[in-house]
Amino acid sequence: MTAFDPSTLLNPVIKSLSAYKPVEPLDSLSTELGFRVEDLVKLDANENPYGPPRSVLEALASYDWYHIYPDSAQTRLRERLAALHGVPESMIAVGSGSDELLNNLSQMFLLPGDRILDMPPTFLMYSSNAHLYGAEVVEVPRRPDDYSLNVEAVEAAVLDGRVGDGGPVKIVYAATPNNPTGTWLTDGECERLLDLPALVVLDEAYIEFAGEPSRVARVAEHDNLVVLRTFSKAVGMAGLRLGWGVFPDWLMEQFWKFKQPYNVNQAALVAGLTGLEHWSEVRMVVDRIRAGQRQLWTGLAGISFLDPVPSAANFVLCRVRGRSALEVRDGLRRQGILVRYYDTPLLSGCIRISVGREDQIDRVLTALQEME
Repeated sequence: MTAFDPSTLLNPVIKSLSAYKPVEPLDSLSTELGFRVEDLVKLDANENPYGPPRSVLEALASYDWYHIYPDSAQTRLRERLAALHGVPESMIAVGSGSDELLNNLSQMFLLPGDRILDMPPTFLMYSSNAHLYGAEVVEVPRRPDDYSLNVEAVEAAVLDGRVGDGGPVKIVYAATPNNPTGTWLTDGECERLLDLPALVVLDEAYIEFAGEPSRVARVAEHDNLVVLRTFSKAVGMAGLRLGWGVFPDWLMEQFWKFKQPYNVNQAALVAGLTGLEHWSEVRMVVDRIRAGQRQLWTGLAGISFLDPVPSAANFVLCRVRGRSALEVRDGLRRQGILVRYYDTPLLSGCIRISVGREDQIDRVLTALQEME
């Protein structure tokens, strides 16, 4: 052992944090619950139940150059994204999941004592990343009835911070559709956010399921807007970690200085490029998931103890009435059906159910009906 305690060298901010708790892996759940992996109904992480197009799997199997470092600039992928979405290639950043880009933005903008604005309930990583870099999180909760934004309160929090003791809010995060509520950010709300003196980060991880246009093209019109996207949901590549974003020109210039080389592995690049080349197959799966979402929501609305929230994403948040949400989660779990349970103040008594295949939707609805 050393003559001193090396843990004293650690950044004290790290010591104060709590570790992120991801969903359990399938093999562990299989052992714990006594079900084969293929018999589990995994509806707890908003994954695409159909996986990537077969062409993606074939491309991964036939690629022969995994021993060579990947293109650090992700050139072909960015070219294909630009052509598909009608944005300049020069404004596209690629990361190992959109989570990496979220973390990059925190690293690039936040110093200890800086502030971000978060609108809970929402994706945990916005506040987690801010805390990681010693920043303060200003929370403006969503309205409890429909989880819409309290835009007036957001404006007040940002504008008051310009003259208050806490310092200005540097970044405003808004997921659209929002996770875990499925709420859509309206055009009017978006415009009011963009009028604020802060960087606005729109997280469009679930945009393909919303039936609404992406706002990636708006970045060219607003130099305080960043829009993030992912291959995890619609393309079914959650396990390969590939995300992208559209940044204004001035920020892309700084991003290239900051970005780690070879940050995206070759398998993810092969899969992502192939998925874009077969986008019609992706759209067919998205349409199938959207139909499944309608089936799921309608079925949940018929369960007496559930109050499903309207959703523009591939999941449905439900308020549990007259019984314990934890008991509902555990009852499903005993049958090999995995859903997300929340015990946070703004989501107390809620479960979130991802859209599965048609047979999985039938199985979860049947299990819930048997709890009546």
